[in-house]
Formats: sequence, C-alpha cells, structure tokens
Amino acid sequence: VNSYLAAVLQEHVEPDFPYISDTATYSPESCVFGQLINIGAVLLCIVVYVRYCQIYQYCDEYFKSARLIKLNKMGVWAGLMSSLGLSIVANFQETNVKYVHYFGATLCFGCGTVYFWIQAMCSYQMSPYANTIVTAHFRVFLAMICTVFFFILAIAGLLSHLEFQGDNPRKWYPSDGGWELHVISTASEWVVAICFCFYILTFYSEFSEITFTHPQVKYSFQAYIIHLLLLPKKYVIFATFSFIFHEIFYLINDFLF
Repeated sequence: VNSYLAAVLQEHVEPDFPYISDTATYSPESCVFGQLINIGAVLLCIVVYVRYCQIYQYCDEYFKSARLIKLNKMGVWAGLMSSLGLSIVANFQETNVKYVHYFGATLCFGCGTVYFWIQAMCSYQMSPYANTIVTAHFRVFLAMICTVFFFILAIAGLLSHLEFQGDNPRKWYPSDGGWELHVISTASEWVVAICFCFYILTFYSEFSEITFTHPQVKYSFQAYIIHLLLLPKKYVIFATFSFIFHEIFYLINDFLF
C-alpha cells in the first residue's frame, strides 16, 4: 500500500489497478518496497519454520502419522521456496531483470499456494486437537481462491501483454489494447496477495500457544587453548592477550548484568 501511494503520487503508475510490482519499479517507492518485502520474506520464513516445529511436535508427542510427517516436510520446502520467491521479487525489479522478476513472482505465488493446500490438509489431520474444523475449512477456502486467481492472473496477464499496443506498461490506458484483461490480471494479483495475508493470520490462535526458548551456545575453551599451542610463536603473545581480554570482558559482563 505504501509503494502504491508513493507511485501514484509520483505519477509513475495510473491509480486504476496497477500490478503490485509496477508500484515498486522506480525510486523512491522501489526502495521502500524492497526493504519491506525483504523483511516480509524473513518473517514468512519464521512462520514456516514455527509451523513446521508445531506439526513436528504434534506428531512426536500426540499422533504419529506417516502422512502428516510427509506433508510437514513437503510444506516446509514449499514455504521456504515461496519466501525465496518473495525476496527475488523485492530485489530484481521488473524493468531491470524482467524474467528473473517473473520467476520470483511465480515461485512466490505458486509455491505459496501449494504451501496453503498442504497446510489445509495438515489442519484436517490435526483437527480438533490443534485447530478447529472451521479453521481447516477456512484454509481450504483461501487456498481455493489463491489457486483460481493465480491462474487468472497468469493467463489474463499473458493475453493482455499480447494485445498491448502502448509505450509504457506501467501506465496502461484503455486505448492501449488489452485493457480489460489487464485489469482482470492486476485485480487477481491483489486478491492473491490479500489472501496470503489472511492465510498467515489464521495461524495466530495456534502460534499464541507456542513457547520458544533461546538457543544454547556452547564454546569449547579447551579447543581454543589447543589452537593457541599450535600457533607459531610470534602469534602466541597476541593470541594470549586476546584470550585474557576475552575473559575479562565476560567477567565484567557477568558482574554488571
């Protein structure tokens, strides 16, 4: 939305249903779009990982199902590939590297839709213990919308570009040809993107019951000392002072905090 408003105010696109990527082609909106989408890609990876851990624990402690375990493994890969596609879309603008951008968009929406179907099937497997049957039905509904509008987006977009006779696709006017197909394609893209957001929000009730602990970090001081002994003599003094400084720092840190 931020990139859309910036692109319209800068007159880089027409306000009538541009593609999401069209609103982030030129500076400054491309900078805002790229930064926010990269953050979104990282957050999506976290969501995919947490969901994977949730299903893994469910299978390990409550109900061992070979089908659910397989779906969980397939789901984490589909989700991570969708996150990768989202990052590609953010970093490879349509006007600079068009085909890489299209590949990223296909990866994001395509693998994302597959991920949604997998999670919907997992939801049925885990109902009613981890989620309600209503949640499972709603996830299937969103996955169906994503599937239908993803194909409409791709087909209408291809046909509209074949009929386009204008100079700048970012400013597509009715007189340029293929206008109706263009609007159908762009509107479908916005629908898919909104469905993505709503689908992620369906995990809220389940994720709110999850508790994470910070990872433990263990450092082998014995290995470090052996490494010091194997160093050439001219480096031993420097490494020794470095080790002493390291220990003093941690003593002060423990004392203060």
